[in-house]
Amino acid sequence: MTNRAPGPGVTAAESTPSWEPRSTPPSGAPNVVVIVLDDTGFSHLGCFGSDIDTPNIDRLAAGGLRYTNFHTTALCSPTRACLLSGRNHHSVGMRWLSNLDTGFSNCRGVISKSAATLPEVLRANGYGTFAVGKWHLANLEDCSPAGPFDHWPLQRGFNRFHGFLGGATDQFSPELVVDNHAIDPPSEDDYHLSEDMVSQAISMISAQQSSSPGERFFSYVAFGATHSPHQAPSSYIDKYKGKYDEGWDVIRQKWYEKQLDLGIIPSDAELSPRNRGVEPWEELSKEQKALYAKMQEVFAAFLDHTDDQIGRLIQFLETQDLLDDTMIVFLSDNGASQEGGKHGTTNELAYFNLMPLEVNDMLRHLDEIGGPNHYNNYPWGWSQVGNTPLRFYKQNTYEGGIRDPLIIHWPNGIDDAGGIRDQYHHVIDLMPTILDIVGVEVPETFQGVDQQPVEGTSMSYTFPTNAV
Repeated sequence: MTNRAPGPGVTAAESTPSWEPRSTPPSGAPNVVVIVLDDTGFSHLGCFGSDIDTPNIDRLAAGGLRYTNFHTTALCSPTRACLLSGRNHHSVGMRWLSNLDTGFSNCRGVISKSAATLPEVLRANGYGTFAVGKWHLANLEDCSPAGPFDHWPLQRGFNRFHGFLGGATDQFSPELVVDNHAIDPPSEDDYHLSEDMVSQAISMISAQQSSSPGERFFSYVAFGATHSPHQAPSSYIDKYKGKYDEGWDVIRQKWYEKQLDLGIIPSDAELSPRNRGVEPWEELSKEQKALYAKMQEVFAAFLDHTDDQIGRLIQFLETQDLLDDTMIVFLSDNGASQEGGKHGTTNELAYFNLMPLEVNDMLRHLDEIGGPNHYNNYPWGWSQVGNTPLRFYKQNTYEGGIRDPLIIHWPNGIDDAGGIRDQYHHVIDLMPTILDIVGVEVPETFQGVDQQPVEGTSMSYTFPTNAV
């Protein structure tokens, strides 16, 4: 019998069926979950020094590794471009925010097609790829329901997306997109975006595992929290009532001392000087103290609530017997935000339009802060606390803007549970780390486009016990 190439013949006997081979990850490749918080400072997590309840994030730290010399850019879009491309933000066209294209290659406001993204590479190697939450990697003019969709999540490597395209959104009534379609804002009275995001992430993974048990997945969970507006269910806000009446100077000292005890900072590390524009707490008026303390209470509630949602995701992975074989990478995109201004704000657009609100005007709405009627952000004094012991904030290329918490949890691959690593690393190192662990490389060409070199370096050498 003559060997024939697969395909139809003149008769059935002469026809040979064929199927396109399906890509599969290398043997032993883990699932990957990347969790990104927004505007969460170096010290905001309990496991990095704060008194805010973050038991689920702390659990990841206790079972994995904390990186205390991890750096990002000072803004959200550039950091996310670095994270998802493994290249520096200028190299891939994201010098600033994705909002605009300046006409120059370093600031196109999108990730260049010459930099295949992490989900693109993983999907080409057999992973299911799912994204929920914040995108902020497409030009503002391209984010209408009419598109174009070239740089929306589904066109940059994700199979599914449920989230928002811009830099921030209301937590109670968000502007949402599902895949390539805008949807109406949720109408439920008790809706909160962070809860919805985790429910969607769980649903996407569940659907995949139901149809293809054991198939590998990459889940990108990019919370709107803790970017303004700081909004949380009232029960969480009530929990923190009165907790910050001591003021930002006392709280900052306490967090600093806890960082020393935890080994998050060296034993000889000094607390940085007070940032310019931050007044001593004892010199504030009674009205200022009441307003500013409430704004920090709301922020703490927002982060606490977010941690509970992360706990739901961890519990799901554990219940489905997926947790041990899932590498969870947790980070913040930049330092704590200065965008509330000196006094904080109940309308962040006022800050961006150089129209700071008066303390007495905001006090009239004190009991509403953190609810659906205000787009609030806290004052500089609390931002400084969130970046303890570092100087300055998001937007600034000081350590307070670019040194951020990183946790990697992977029971099957990390045996130094609770370990701390102080090597310098940058967010561009995360994609090479993930691909190194998975066992794949970035191709020289992708979808017909020659690829830039990956500029990050794998961090997998830090996983063994006592790694240096």
